[in-house]
Amino acid sequence: MFRMLSCAAVLASSLTCSLAQAAPAEPPTLTVLSSGGIMGAIREVAPAYEKKFGVKLQVLAAPSMGETPQAIPNRLARAEPADVVLMVGAALDKLVAGGQADKSSRVDLGQSFIAMAVRQGQPKPDISTLQGLRAVLLNSKSVAYSDSASGVYLSKTLFPGMHLGAGFAAKAHMIPAEPVGAVIARGQAEIGFQQLSELKPVKGIDIVGLIPAEVQKMTLYSGAVVSNSQHHAAAQALLDYLASPQADAAIEDSGLKPLPHSRG
Repeated sequence: MFRMLSCAAVLASSLTCSLAQAAPAEPPTLTVLSSGGIMGAIREVAPAYEKKFGVKLQVLAAPSMGETPQAIPNRLARAEPADVVLMVGAALDKLVAGGQADKSSRVDLGQSFIAMAVRQGQPKPDISTLQGLRAVLLNSKSVAYSDSASGVYLSKTLFPGMHLGAGFAAKAHMIPAEPVGAVIARGQAEIGFQQLSELKPVKGIDIVGLIPAEVQKMTLYSGAVVSNSQHHAAAQALLDYLASPQADAAIEDSGLKPLPHSRG
């Protein structure tokens, strides 16, 4: 009797193992921490990528830098789970140096340029020349700029170099934790500056154009696999896809400039 029960138990165990092996594996979910400058691209890519590769993407908004808790460096410092980071290249390099992102996975994805916006329906001033931009800055009632790469450049380099006077500092404000465009849309600032790719998705604003070429600051957006990712291969595959010609249309639609692809 005992022998029969043992055999039955073995058979039941074998059947359970067989059913477990036959059950399809649950598709992995990749947590992607994305800066606003490349958010439009990853969101456009996501549906087609998920369908083609059977990988789910959870995309979370996270600035490349800054003091807000949502910023990528701060999230990783708290050991929040993440698989891929998409962010300003210079900020990513610091994560790589600190061992939080895998150096071998790092890939450049697109170039971004600074643009200016006004509230929807408002006149679009001429900023095609440096003289025109300076006049707009001096005559505006309030100016908003981001706390990320473009804002740091504007506040630390461009604005001081244009000698705008003490009165300008009182009306120019760095905006943390939300898109500059949202502040413009609410009418809380007359003009605003941020990466073109971060302004494009915002409703309620009109984009005036890029600031003049002679004072423009290109920001490179890049991506890497988070060092402690549990889905390293799938995360690398997503980065490879974003860096391929298949993603160029999404990169360009988002306001970034795709990078050339090597042949071979």
